[in-house]
Amino acid sequence: MDIVGLPAQAAGPTPSMTAPVAFFVVLGALAVVSALGVVLFRNALRSALSLVVNFFTLAFLYFTLRAELLGITQIVVYTGAIMVLFLFVIMLLNIGAPGALTERKDLKRWGGGVFGLALFLGVAAQVIVPLQQHVQPHKMDDFGRPEALGSTLFTAYVWPFEMASILLLVGIVGSILLAKRRM
Repeated sequence: MDIVGLPAQAAGPTPSMTAPVAFFVVLGALAVVSALGVVLFRNALRSALSLVVNFFTLAFLYFTLRAELLGITQIVVYTGAIMVLFLFVIMLLNIGAPGALTERKDLKRWGGGVFGLALFLGVAAQVIVPLQQHVQPHKMDDFGRPEALGSTLFTAYVWPFEMASILLLVGIVGSILLAKRRM
């Protein structure tokens, strides 16, 4: 079985594209196009909306890979909370107004492009080589399932989980006390 749950094909002629593979390819293409929209739009609000589309597309990609917990977390945390914060900052700073952000021409753009191309080539080399070797991934039936994560979290990692919750609670109480002192 490969990553989308289809039987692995032997080396030979490429099979016709099945519905799950076609759906995965369409979602992947939509994720790439929306990511390009985030970078290429000059309007900050349109860029943020492209980021919302990208977050939803990535969540659906997680669902197709049977990682439901990652997909739900992607929607709730990133699409819900983080994008509300981004849109609040855009509205607060009035970044959506034309001409609010002007950049001078300098070498940062060229350096960023060269760095981005090098990063893309490095990631592509790490992805393409294993795909050409037809390596069968280790299959776990419950990978990415909420039940498996909860079972592992509350058995093997219960002590660090409780320490993190106590640390967060202390941080919340401390921020409330600091805010109250200023009132």
